[in-house]
Amino acid sequence: MTQPETQPERERQPRPGTQAQDADRLAQFEEQSGRLWAIAYRIMGTVTDADDAVQETWLRWQALPDDQPVASPRGFLTTVVSRICYDLLGSARARRETYVGPWMPEPLLDGTGGRLPLGAVGAVSPVSLSGPGGPGGPEDRVTLDESVGMALLTVLERLTPAERTAFILHDVFAVPFPEVAEAVGRTPESVRQLASRARKRVRAEAPRRTVDRAEHRRTVEAFLSAVMGGDLDALLSVLDPEIVWRSDGGGKVSAARRPVLGREKVARYVRGLVTRGTQREGLRVALAEVNGATGLVFVDTVGEQAGVFAFTVHAGRITEVDAVINPDKLGHLDLGLHLPLDLPLGLGPDSDPDSGPDSASDRF
Repeated sequence: MTQPETQPERERQPRPGTQAQDADRLAQFEEQSGRLWAIAYRIMGTVTDADDAVQETWLRWQALPDDQPVASPRGFLTTVVSRICYDLLGSARARRETYVGPWMPEPLLDGTGGRLPLGAVGAVSPVSLSGPGGPGGPEDRVTLDESVGMALLTVLERLTPAERTAFILHDVFAVPFPEVAEAVGRTPESVRQLASRARKRVRAEAPRRTVDRAEHRRTVEAFLSAVMGGDLDALLSVLDPEIVWRSDGGGKVSAARRPVLGREKVARYVRGLVTRGTQREGLRVALAEVNGATGLVFVDTVGEQAGVFAFTVHAGRITEVDAVINPDKLGHLDLGLHLPLDLPLGLGPDSDPDSGPDSASDRF
């Protein structure tokens, strides 16, 4: 299996072929397009880059001469899209190093990120972070759904481009090491070591999480209920003592440029958000599936601000919140589809906006 050489766009010539050949080639590509996009998004972490990588893969596939049949379209296309992403990731990482505040992946919502068929991009079994045949239980396994979660994607940002590509291809999509080697231009033994290093780092740095989707949803619902009801006691009870709250505003909107750490500080930070929210008319908030797990979306109907919150839950408490409010990272979403009701954020009828949360008995 060989990868076609990159050609400048101006030098690309339409590939001569019959209508039947073109239709067959298009059908082969469309059969793999969902999987290709899923791979690209997990490697890049952005919708725009994933779209561009899949489009470039199509152009290279379309330009292949008919007299060079491809034995495995799936394998060939996987190698091409992975190589494109691997090359893009180097320059993307350089840009992210100068980003204002925490950089987070672009979120996906069910119904708005339809390019990514969560859990349906291929028959891939969960992979143990302990390695093939390792002793890892459910807490140590990476599934297709989890591999698109905001928390894990954030951890993957700390890997080198080669480590990330090798991990995604082998550990998530079960691509054999020889094919991974083609994608990153290394030997099979080298990419085996890359995947191993990535696996160890993910295992060490991935946040604690629940594997029970119902528990995750109940915990996020409890958070929303506490916030909307202005109930500080309930809010503190659902936050982990060592919770981390990250906000990605990208310098475009007001947001904390450093993570907020600890239950008390996060509660005060949320109180500030709620206080500002009550000063806006028409602010709407609702539950939504964010990157495969229950999260929240909010929209200011006058168009001033919108955001998506992703949660990590462990043992019935929230351990991490990733809030994406940079408008540049939300342009691909139709947030209105997830906000059928006006749910104004309130401080509660008996609360005093000027009082601080000095004790658990105080209201917001």
